[in-house]
Amino acid sequence: MRRLAVVVGGLLLVGGAVIVVVADEQRVAALAEVKAAVVRAEENLDAARAANYDLAEQLTSLRAQIAEQDAQLADSTGFLP
Repeated sequence: MRRLAVVVGGLLLVGGAVIVVVADEQRVAALAEVKAAVVRAEENLDAARAANYDLAEQLTSLRAQIAEQDAQLADSTGFLP
């Protein structure tokens, strides 16, 4: 009976160790997935910032054109080109 208890205890110990190892591997895999998601998010943010910068340049140009056209429309004397 004592031998059976030792064998069962050993099996439980090995099984517990296997569970700990598997859980640790899953934790490492989940951590790697999170890091990859952070990298993708940073890349998307950088791309969005670059696009935003390009759009801001276009907006500045369009605002300058609008201001010029407003000045031409507001000229009631006809002296502006």
